[in-house]
Amino acid sequence: MSSLFTFLQAEWPDIHESAVKAASAVYPDPRTACFYARRTLELAVAWMFKHDPALRLPYQDNLSALIHEPTFKTTAGEAVFSKARLINTLGNQAVHSHRPIQPSDAVTAVRELFHFAYWLARSYARGVKPAAGLAFDTIALPKFAPLPKQTVEQLQELEGGLRERDEKLSALLADKTALDAELTRLRAEVAEARKAATAQPDTHDYSEAETRDAFIDLLLKEAGWTLDQPRDREFEVDGMPNNQGKGFVDYVLWGDDGRPLGLVEAKRTKRDPREGRRQAELYADCLEARFGQRPVIFYSNGYDHWIWDDKQYPPHQVQGFYKKAELELLIQRRSTRKLLAGAEINQNIVERYYQTRSIRRIGEAFEHDHDRKALLVMATGAGKTRTVIALCDLLMRCNWVKRVLFLADRVALVNQALAGPGPVYRQAKSETGLLRFRGQARRASRR
Repeated sequence: MSSLFTFLQAEWPDIHESAVKAASAVYPDPRTACFYARRTLELAVAWMFKHDPALRLPYQDNLSALIHEPTFKTTAGEAVFSKARLINTLGNQAVHSHRPIQPSDAVTAVRELFHFAYWLARSYARGVKPAAGLAFDTIALPKFAPLPKQTVEQLQELEGGLRERDEKLSALLADKTALDAELTRLRAEVAEARKAATAQPDTHDYSEAETRDAFIDLLLKEAGWTLDQPRDREFEVDGMPNNQGKGFVDYVLWGDDGRPLGLVEAKRTKRDPREGRRQAELYADCLEARFGQRPVIFYSNGYDHWIWDDKQYPPHQVQGFYKKAELELLIQRRSTRKLLAGAEINQNIVERYYQTRSIRRIGEAFEHDHDRKALLVMATGAGKTRTVIALCDLLMRCNWVKRVLFLADRVALVNQALAGPGPVYRQAKSETGLLRFRGQARRASRR
């Protein structure tokens, strides 16, 4: 098992020790394995920032800030950076979430750590480099370990203790002119090793497709999709325009009634996920023909994600995948949304003709043009707050929106909206239910 990370032992004994702990816990204790995978990454990245003069310390020296620092991303490259992100996310989930951590998650974390560690040794080792044909082997992972499983609380306590012992990069590198002679010498040697490694082609297989799939799996699980049934992945459909007439949907997100709520088309990491739009549309056609319900379409390359509810709106980019309840609401609104053009605007809120006309024009943009945003410009004193409250009231009554977020750039504006000019205004606020919590609105205005 330790042979997986033997190439670290000579120059990075502490990183090697932590990596071995991660690998030894994969099957006996997946949560601890993910914790130590992230811990190993922390040690490795901290070593890089200490010894590589090309890396600039960001505003903080926590792991997330370090791996997202532009000089780190440039040095590591997209493939290695993506692995660092995945290890960090899985480690955070292990420490801060009570959701069960599966052995497959631990295998993913240690596999990605192996590739990151290989890149580290290949790029920075001043002695013997790791063999070019070195590959990750799950068979080398032990099935049993002598230590008992650790709980979330125990790992959080362990994390706190380790961080207290860790070297503070911000203090160490605050004044580079004060670096001691030994560290200066090591930095020069590391720079030479890095330069020599960059001059040689890197033929290692970093398994980018596995990283992409792991990212998509992780994001779907974070959204509540368990992906524990065979039909969740590679679901076969009929009716595709090819010689066999068959296709396989990468992911299908099922509702409780057994009908598809969504599908995910995964593209290669280096390709634009929008290349999968047409194929995803064909899969949606097949699923709709079979189950009588058209799913919401997602397409992703693991890092960029797009959603397309082609019954309502054109595609747009999102940060992740929707939860089951969110997809159910999208599909339910296809049949329960009322026409905005025929709905009455509340005259207790707005009564001026230009306010009513503004609301109608926004309704047209949403309903007929399928726009997802609108900008309304009104002069001071023209009743902007009244107009937008009446608009939200209309959208709520017609089942277009469920919740509305108001943002204000000054506390005075929030106070003014909460106070209102008189009883009619307060009645309008009461009817819409938009400004019910004075304290929450004030706190939000300060953020």
